[in-house]
Amino acid sequence: MTRSVYISSVGRGDGRQVVELGVMELLARQVDRVGVYRPLAHDGPDPLLDLLRSRYRLGQSTAAMTGLSYDEAAALQAQKGNDELVSRLVDRYHLIARDYEAVLVLGTDYVGTNLPAELTLNARLANEMGAAVLPVVGGLRQSAESVVHEVRNARHAFASLGCEVIATLANRVDDAHAAQAAKELGGHLPEPVYVLPEESALSAPTVQQVVDELGAEVLLGDPAGLARDCRNFVFGGAMLPTFLPALTEGCLVLTPGDRADLVIGALAAHSAGAPPIAGVLLTLDQRPGEETMALAARLAPGTPVVAVPGGSFPTAGELHTLKGRLNATNPRKAEIALGLFESHVDTGQLTERISVVRSDRVTPMMFEHELIERSRADRRHVVLPEGSEERVLRAAEVLLRRNICNLTLLGEDAVVRKRAADLGVDLNLLGPEDVGWGTEDTGATARVVDPATSPLRERFAELYAGLRAHKGVTHELAYDVVADVSYFGTLMVQEGLADGMVSGAVHSTAATIRPAFEVIKTKPDASIVSSVFFMCLADRVLVYGDCAVNPDPGAEQLADIAIQSATTAAQFGVEPRIAMLSYSTGTSGSGDDVEKVRRATELVRERRPDLLVEGPIQYDAAVEPSVAATKLPGSPVAGQATVLIFPDLNTGNNTYKAVQRSAGAVAVGPVLQGLRKPVNDLSRGALVQDIVNTAAITAIQSQGRTDGGERTAARTERNDSR
Repeated sequence: MTRSVYISSVGRGDGRQVVELGVMELLARQVDRVGVYRPLAHDGPDPLLDLLRSRYRLGQSTAAMTGLSYDEAAALQAQKGNDELVSRLVDRYHLIARDYEAVLVLGTDYVGTNLPAELTLNARLANEMGAAVLPVVGGLRQSAESVVHEVRNARHAFASLGCEVIATLANRVDDAHAAQAAKELGGHLPEPVYVLPEESALSAPTVQQVVDELGAEVLLGDPAGLARDCRNFVFGGAMLPTFLPALTEGCLVLTPGDRADLVIGALAAHSAGAPPIAGVLLTLDQRPGEETMALAARLAPGTPVVAVPGGSFPTAGELHTLKGRLNATNPRKAEIALGLFESHVDTGQLTERISVVRSDRVTPMMFEHELIERSRADRRHVVLPEGSEERVLRAAEVLLRRNICNLTLLGEDAVVRKRAADLGVDLNLLGPEDVGWGTEDTGATARVVDPATSPLRERFAELYAGLRAHKGVTHELAYDVVADVSYFGTLMVQEGLADGMVSGAVHSTAATIRPAFEVIKTKPDASIVSSVFFMCLADRVLVYGDCAVNPDPGAEQLADIAIQSATTAAQFGVEPRIAMLSYSTGTSGSGDDVEKVRRATELVRERRPDLLVEGPIQYDAAVEPSVAATKLPGSPVAGQATVLIFPDLNTGNNTYKAVQRSAGAVAVGPVLQGLRKPVNDLSRGALVQDIVNTAAITAIQSQGRTDGGERTAARTERNDSR
């Protein structure tokens, strides 16, 4: 039976899109097919529906997600009554629900709806749909006492109308009152109450939104600059010495276009990082001269300079009403919203109350969510050597916002901070004076460490020189080597100053893993380092090995790869059934290549009799039951293999890329295995989500490696060494 959740406001301005996105995330973690239904919609684009369709790869069109427009609903209600309106909307719901395991229903928004008794209408729709209700109350600029009263009234209103209330949520509560409101509400209602504070990064419009709303002309700026948040507005009219101290981080400067001194002054301040601004908005339809604009472009590349024809005062009035919004064009804000939701909502408790039965199928998104949940459950510390790379910085923001892991970014401090500001990325970096790392209460945190100037450099040089003395490495040479970010990050992991490392967005595989071979080395039970990809197909996850490291492994190495891959699969929730792949199945073929695979299969059985393994076997016989029934009837692996071991790198690498591109599979990896401590390589074409996934995997790998005492000691040493 379809389980639906009806999210309803009780008034305007509650920012409930954060809650709608958060609940959608919970549903997508549990079941394969989630539908979305907005019974009543405004005419025109619907940014939230577009975001949900894009982020969760929904097959529904926007039209298929909606019932009636508010104008149509008001006319129908006036002509045929409320019962006819409800009947029409509920019929539409059932058409959607029959195709999905769960449905997220988005209630009315109380904005220009022309519908009487709107709360009552939402309650009745929820009841008729058999949906559980999650009321959302806005708490902006309200006292804690007022928030408490609003929550209790909202809960009572829906419960008195016969609704099944699973939880109540207060959103956009001022920081000064959020903790008190949560304390007073805790345990005083039959259902859980969650309190989310106001998040300025969500309410702030982006420069691009300002451009769209005001019809501004973009004179300078790149997409990253236009995506910056406008956290404040500073109006320039004074002379430069008076103007500069008024600048604040993330502000949008408004100034008449003929004030070239303020334009250049603001951009020079941004270039110096004192402070980084969002951009400059020129008014009065004035443009600085060509020389001024050329200097502006050189001073702060990518920083937006936009122009509007109106004066400063009317423009300020338009900006005052402008609020940030979630949409498909700004995935960063979606990550911020999810981070806020997950930080203040007991997602495990709420999922249990929603009572969705978890699907047996494992979709790519469900696998990714499982990675995030497991890494958050026991947060670790990951070092990212490529600290100034755009994709790494954007991934770092996601990792921090969603409390996935603590981070060290390697690079020159001023360069990393400036690059983050240019990209509009908020990392809330710890300073040298800050002690400790993020806790469960404070959330994940990040630092920047410059290998060239760090006090750890001398210590690492001594360590590396000792490890490589047999290769003629002197202390002087080691001192130069450990300034390299890959070596420095690897030595942090080796010394317990970080739990794992992720690199390779701009470095080659060799540059990433060579330091690990030299410093961390292989586990006692592993003869080689190998890799796997998690291939997330539409309904299951397969493990491919080795597709990234070993060109032509022998039988002994192939057996080692198979055992390592089975261990990795089990660690990430994939029951290992190993297929040792070849161009023949069973005894149908011969030749050196087939014999290598046959011998490797025998070695796996000898070393790990507890593992299910079949080989040699062809790919189709390994994964397709109908083919397996013909070629290897009765095999416990054939037709249902989950771990597929390729005979060489050429076959493995080409196959994973072919499946990725042709079958639309999500390839997560490569994940390195066989090292004493986790170091993972990225493809140089890695996307932001790939980096997030790899960091989560690295954190999970380290969870199985250290005990609490070792981690506590390592944390203490980290703080002492800075």
